[in-house]
Amino acid sequence: MAFSPPPPPKLPIPGRRNILITSALPYVNNVPHLGNIIGCVLSADVFARYCRLRGYNAIYICGTDEYGTATETKAMEEKCSPKEICDKYHAIHSEVYKWFNIKFDKFGRTSSPEQTEVCHAIFHKLMENNWLTENTMQQLYCDTCQRFLADRLVEGTCPNKVCNAAARGDQCETCSTLLNPTELIDPKCKVCKNTPRVRDTDHLFLELPLLKDKLVNYINETSVAGMWSQNAIQATNAWLKEGLKPRCITRDLKWGVPVPHEKYKDKVFYVWFDAPIGYVSITASYTPDWEKWWKDPDNVELFQFMGKDNVPFHTIMFPSTLLGTGEKWTMMKTISVTEYLNYEAGKFSKSKGIGVFGNDAKDTNIPPEVWRYYLLMNRPEASDTLFTWADLQAKLNSELLNNLGNFINRVLSFVAKPAGAGYDSIVPDAPNAESHPLTKAYAEKTSKWVEQYLDAMEKVKLKQGLKCAMAISSDGNAYLQESQFWKLYKEDSAACAIVMKTSLGLVYLLACLLEPFMPSFSEEVLRQLNLSPEENLSFSEEKGEIAKAKSPWDFVPAGHKIGKPAPLFKELKDEGVALHREKYAGSQAERSSKAAADAEASKVANQLKGTKLSDGGPKKEQKKQSGGSKSKTAEADITVAKLDIRVGLIRKAEKHPDADSLYVEEIDVGEDTPRTVVSGLVKFIPLEEMQNRKVCVLCNLKPVAMRGIKSHAMVLAASNEDHTKVELVEPPESAAVGERVIFAGYSGEPEASLSGKSKTWEKLAAELHSNGELVACYKDVPFTTSAGVCKVKTIANGEIR
Repeated sequence: MAFSPPPPPKLPIPGRRNILITSALPYVNNVPHLGNIIGCVLSADVFARYCRLRGYNAIYICGTDEYGTATETKAMEEKCSPKEICDKYHAIHSEVYKWFNIKFDKFGRTSSPEQTEVCHAIFHKLMENNWLTENTMQQLYCDTCQRFLADRLVEGTCPNKVCNAAARGDQCETCSTLLNPTELIDPKCKVCKNTPRVRDTDHLFLELPLLKDKLVNYINETSVAGMWSQNAIQATNAWLKEGLKPRCITRDLKWGVPVPHEKYKDKVFYVWFDAPIGYVSITASYTPDWEKWWKDPDNVELFQFMGKDNVPFHTIMFPSTLLGTGEKWTMMKTISVTEYLNYEAGKFSKSKGIGVFGNDAKDTNIPPEVWRYYLLMNRPEASDTLFTWADLQAKLNSELLNNLGNFINRVLSFVAKPAGAGYDSIVPDAPNAESHPLTKAYAEKTSKWVEQYLDAMEKVKLKQGLKCAMAISSDGNAYLQESQFWKLYKEDSAACAIVMKTSLGLVYLLACLLEPFMPSFSEEVLRQLNLSPEENLSFSEEKGEIAKAKSPWDFVPAGHKIGKPAPLFKELKDEGVALHREKYAGSQAERSSKAAADAEASKVANQLKGTKLSDGGPKKEQKKQSGGSKSKTAEADITVAKLDIRVGLIRKAEKHPDADSLYVEEIDVGEDTPRTVVSGLVKFIPLEEMQNRKVCVLCNLKPVAMRGIKSHAMVLAASNEDHTKVELVEPPESAAVGERVIFAGYSGEPEASLSGKSKTWEKLAAELHSNGELVACYKDVPFTTSAGVCKVKTIANGEIR
């Protein structure tokens, strides 16, 4: 089998928009956690994919940051060499990012010959231009270990009076203050835990105060032109306000880029100095013509992504280094900075092993597109955000499954139905679509959402861009519902064709706009549309694709045959949430200990399986059970008998003031006063269809507060297997308000299931009886939905009064 060679490296193209994208180089001392992933590599990946989607000539450069104290420390812990640590964790990082569908043009490493070469060249230019000085500094020396202690080998208390938290010798993670180890209160050697002493040592310094004028001019000009994020501007100004000081660029270590200077040949460059140069050296390992990207500021735009603790290195130190060479470098134009993503009740931490890590995400069996969506919708752009399992569940079930997945599946499933019920998978022709008032109105709304999407993405407001795309899906659901296409199919075939062809266009549009956020989702949607991702994933102005957003019925041609529809998302249930929350509680070390204890317990249990134990249980009860005196049908009847389901009339329905997906209804169930009921049906049933209609109401549930409003019952709805379609269960018109619902008979064909569609009510799990599903009846007349006879599953596990 012949293998196609990799594509040649991309180079800047005159006259095109050339964009160079980097994300902060992840350090190789641990597996990346979700906070690391959203803070740099995922955010940059979304922007890079967006640029490719628009037809820009863009490359995305990243790699592992491998030199420095953290690597030496990790090597000590794992009793191996720094090189072995780097090889191990580089492979782990590569695998994690591959699973998350991060698409680098080059994912390299800083422990490369190119890194040494570029670092040395920049160092020599700084020496030639007299921006480097020699100075004696006091550094902590451990007599026990017989070595100078690098920053990360020293631990103590932060000297910042408003903080005083535990800190490392290079930076306080709590207040983000950059430190020298000698500034720590009560410093200790991380290796032997003894108190080190201060000792003189000579080092080289970059004279930041002398470079200040050049630096300030660059910052003032670029922060405005490049629309720097506000947190980046604030962090940079805070550094300038404190006053720039000479910054040491060498360290007494062995693992690093050696200093090409006779006096300092036994030292290496400080990681803050050489790590940002890694962007350049990794590009050099991507293409020998790297200077065409890095030394052409007139034709190349540099976008950089990172967490807030990395800002000073990218807005102060790295620019000063490049300015000091006197060469014409491609300087950073735009910086996108995230705050912290916190975990449940605490903070993600690589060093402490707290949080969900990249390999953990894979082990949950939750698909990567769901993780990408959740992290990006929760991206900490302006302030810290919080990861919780409950929030992940809500966003998956409500936004992806019930909004996006529901819309796409409804459209494709209807088109795929055989002639007489649908279009036999053939896209219908829809002439004069613009003359259909409802379609024209929704097309105009879609066009505005697309304009806002493009504006947000160009300004690197990724979360806002994602929300705009998802709004198109919400409007699509409303468009389908308002058009009542299932009625149009029989009553006005021309109008139905317009609605379905337009909806297919919206499905295609969503696949394009959401590709930067959920690439595997977009590929699957295009597969179901029977369109090639390579040929069709594009949204460029030159090809007229942006203009088509004003007429979405033009995206998919008439006569095209779509593929086979399939559910796009799977529901995450309460028990899954509880399992994940318990599994990923505590630190990695604690989880490892628990796993070992569980394995030992399992081993003992297996050994006990062969041991015969005396049975002191009640013999009569055992005999009764084994005799099968109760049939499963009888057991189901007892369960059903507990349910107080009545015919109710919705007197009033309105949106919940504090929840976008919930309705609050006042329902008459034949009592003195109406009951207040909260239902998660906003995305499925328009508000006007909730007014003054008869419904089935489960009345003997324990009241539960939902976003501050207590719900005293549950409206029953029927859904298909993947919950992409939900409808109210309607009693016959002759049914009297307050009358009890009678269940009679069984049907062997599972069709629709009982569902409250709100995570608070999901504990009322629908349980399929082995003999089939119950049919809901009123005086022998079956209840119905638009799909036909309503077959509902028995409710089990509910807290029935």
